[in-house]
Order: sequence, then structure tokens, then C-alpha cells
Amino acid sequence: MSADAKNHARAVARERRDAAHLALGVEGASRIADHFLSAIPLEPTDCIAGYVAFGSEADPSELLSRLSVAGYSCALPRVAVRNRPLTFKCWRPGDPLIGGLHGTREPLPDALDCRPDIVVVPLLAFDAEGRRLGYGGGYYDRTLATLRAEGRRILAVGVAFSAQEAQDLPEDKFDERLDWVVTEADARPIGSAAGR
Repeated sequence: MSADAKNHARAVARERRDAAHLALGVEGASRIADHFLSAIPLEPTDCIAGYVAFGSEADPSELLSRLSVAGYSCALPRVAVRNRPLTFKCWRPGDPLIGGLHGTREPLPDALDCRPDIVVVPLLAFDAEGRRLGYGGGYYDRTLATLRAEGRRILAVGVAFSAQEAQDLPEDKFDERLDWVVTEADARPIGSAAGR
């Protein structure tokens, strides 16, 4: 898939996401948390990695707060080395954050490392086959490939607004697909996760 095609898809997807974010406001975050908690198969010992929303991204902060109150371990990603897989740091609501590469917010470097069982993934667009359109840096693709190669259970859960759904997104051989997509409208298993 050409870089031009992906860049065009990103521009279109960003406009749709911006509009959805304006329309839903904070209500979207609460609905996303409701659908996630009612549908995603959680084990008591699971560590769930989220992210700090940037711009018009669907915000998982309400979800992470509820998970933390319920006793689950939570984590946030950190770019330790540019163009390498993300590292994950244990995090609880209220823990300090610092500025990271690419304008992100992330835990302090000396926070405890952890290995997530569920990775909540930001995106610009998704499709019914679990394809995800990201920002082009490849961080989540490298990270999911590394975690999946370990052979342990790992679920990649895209968090988005329903308006971000697209048809037949462009895909390269190194792109990693999602197992679930959770929006303000529903939670949907994809591929092999649909049979669980």
C-alpha cells in the first residue's frame, strides 16, 4: 500500500474523529468504559495498558479509573527508544506523568515495568476485519508483534468512536490487527476473538 494512500486515509479519518469527539464530549468516555467492562473477558490478575488521550482521541481515562478502583493493575506506554516497541509502566490514576516523544504524556522512567495482558490501542480508523489505521510511527504494530510472539495471552482492544469505522483500510504486512473494538455504541470481537 502506497504511503500516499495511507496518508490520505489518515487525513479523512482525522476529520471524522474530530467531528465525533466534538459531538460526544465526555459522554463518549463513559459509554466506552461501560461497553468495555461488560464485554471484554477479564481475568482477576490481568494488567490493562491504556494511554493518555491526545487531541480528539477517544479517552480511556474513565475506563482506567474504573479498572483501578476494581483492583486491576493498570499501565501506560512509554517510548523508551524511538522506533522500537513501547515499554509499559505500572500506573494508577493520580500518578505523575511527563511529556514524551510525539507530544504524548507518559509515566516517569523509574516507574515499575510491567507486561500487559490487554492493550487498549488508540487509532484514527478501524474496519470490521480488525485493521487499524494509526499515525504511521509503527509503535503499536511493533509492540503487539513482540507481545504476541511471546506466546502468552494478549488482547489488542481498539478504543474509538463508532464514526471512525471505515471500509477496507489499507494494510501492510507488518500491520497488527485488533482483537476487539470498543466504541460508545458497542464492543465487538473480531477474528478469533469472536469465537471466545
